[in-house]
Amino acid sequence: MRIRALLLAGIFLWVAVAYSDAQRPISGPGPGKAFLFTAKKLGIPILKASISIENGPSIQGKSLYQVRAEISSVNLGFLFRINNRFISTFEAETCTPVQYVKEIDQDGLLKEKKNYHQTLTFDSLHQKVTVEKKGGEKREVSLPPETFDPLSMFARCYLKEDLRLHQDLRMTIYDGVKLRHMVFHPRQENIKSKICGEVGTVCLESTTSFASFEDKEGIIRIWYTNDGKKIPVLMEFDLPVGNVKFELDEIREG
Repeated sequence: MRIRALLLAGIFLWVAVAYSDAQRPISGPGPGKAFLFTAKKLGIPILKASISIENGPSIQGKSLYQVRAEISSVNLGFLFRINNRFISTFEAETCTPVQYVKEIDQDGLLKEKKNYHQTLTFDSLHQKVTVEKKGGEKREVSLPPETFDPLSMFARCYLKEDLRLHQDLRMTIYDGVKLRHMVFHPRQENIKSKICGEVGTVCLESTTSFASFEDKEGIIRIWYTNDGKKIPVLMEFDLPVGNVKFELDEIREG
């Protein structure tokens, strides 16, 4: 069960890396940037995660951006293996999602085997999304306005400039499994970071339910530097069966 909790923490990583002033104009990612994280237990790395943002292709005269995310297990042997990948393509001006692709590949003694490729195609005009598994089912799901996939929400928030205390962040997210309405509450806090040293941050905290734990509630916390760069230096997940932290190891440019 502890391994299962760590997996869910990794999945919610893509939901959680987000906060900003929703009224500021979006700046482009330029040559691109990648954040690399490690989750440990008893000082031993067990999960590696990365999330990167870059310029994407243009379609029908609209500029697009892409966010790519990966999560993989380490040092877990036959007990548990995970190698999951996610790609979000979205409109540059509004971060409205266009397509969200999930490649899920995981198995092991402590986890049910899953291996599938799922594509979500968003139709914001008609407020719906088409969910299609490779070689499998295809279905349509109605969505409320301003619904994002986890990575386009990350982009919408990260590409803005301001962090605001005393202003909750409300987000609606759909990842092909469940529609989630989340509210993050900000607070100011100084922490020690592996790559930034002692630094002032804004900590965001949200309660959410976990479908794999019979919709029991847990807590997500994310710490961003408050120096205008909004570097996500630490993420913590209080899950129904345990606690896990992702610490930022490295930032790569270009």
